[in-house]
Amino acid sequence: MATRVLVARLAARALSTAAASTPTARLSTLAASRSRHAAAAAAATRSTTALACVAALGLGTTVAYAATPVEDSVVSKEHIAAVAAAIHDLLDNEEEGDLGPTLVRLAWHASGTYDKESRTGGSDGATMRFSPESDHGANAGLHVARNALEPIKKLFPDFTYADLWTLAGAVAIEHMGGPNIVWRPGRHDAKDASECTPDGRLPDADKGQVGATIRHVRAIFNRQGFDDREMVALIGAHALGRCHTDRSGYTGPWTRAPTTFSNLYYKELLENTWTLKSWDGPDQFEDPTGDLMMLPSDMALVWDRDFRKYVVEFANDEEAFFKAFASAFQKLEENGVSALNNSAASGKPWYQFW
Repeated sequence: MATRVLVARLAARALSTAAASTPTARLSTLAASRSRHAAAAAAATRSTTALACVAALGLGTTVAYAATPVEDSVVSKEHIAAVAAAIHDLLDNEEEGDLGPTLVRLAWHASGTYDKESRTGGSDGATMRFSPESDHGANAGLHVARNALEPIKKLFPDFTYADLWTLAGAVAIEHMGGPNIVWRPGRHDAKDASECTPDGRLPDADKGQVGATIRHVRAIFNRQGFDDREMVALIGAHALGRCHTDRSGYTGPWTRAPTTFSNLYYKELLENTWTLKSWDGPDQFEDPTGDLMMLPSDMALVWDRDFRKYVVEFANDEEAFFKAFASAFQKLEENGVSALNNSAASGKPWYQFW
């Protein structure tokens, strides 16, 4: 049922866009585009005419895709456009209003398990589909995002879960006003839990002491190959979403605009007043209103002088933050993906869908 509803919405979206563009030249362009791409898109997706039209009409995303497709990938430009359109539609029609941040968290946690020494983990494999990784404490609540993407996966069976989750993160960032993320297909899906990574590869919110928390944050990101500036940029995704007591044990949003990608997180860290929250839960910090919160690992970014200078930079320059985040997020999503790291593909934008 969910799949049929999604197809109907995408078809209606395609038709309404065509109807709104009344000039003859525009309609002629759409017709030519539909004729040129429909067969390829339909073959690539093994889906419906409606989805082929969505791809041909370009109702996708401004996410920038890389210059050279991976040679053995079955994913075409039209294929990616249709999947991106479906993700946008999902975000446009979800009722709770917080799916966007959760899709970013899914992509982040699926990718953030990479270890550069053992060359294990990362987004390749989509191993969070299996226990024990799906049951790791850091992944609590991410079944919501995985389940939300299932109707799209059914429409596009050739699109791997690993590609779908990472594309969904990139599209969600853009959907919420963030930078375009260079994204490339080519990830595979693990067959079973044998490729699952051990627990403990994702950041903890607190290590009990200031110094220990700072060292932990740096160690987690160093293990993946990130320097301090990249670390601070990636953690800036905390501008999005909120903590839930039934998932992490913590509660509250970091900013007052939790579904808008911005540099507000850094501004709050520097300009607000943070005191230890008095409650029965784990240690977290709150602002004077009690509405906003920061984790000890967030406060580590202002406690440590090397981290703090980048917090100041990004608080003062949102463009610099967007640029640094886009680069670091692409690296996060591609770490450990052999098909991408061994290919000749560059990070230069290949094309965009408008």
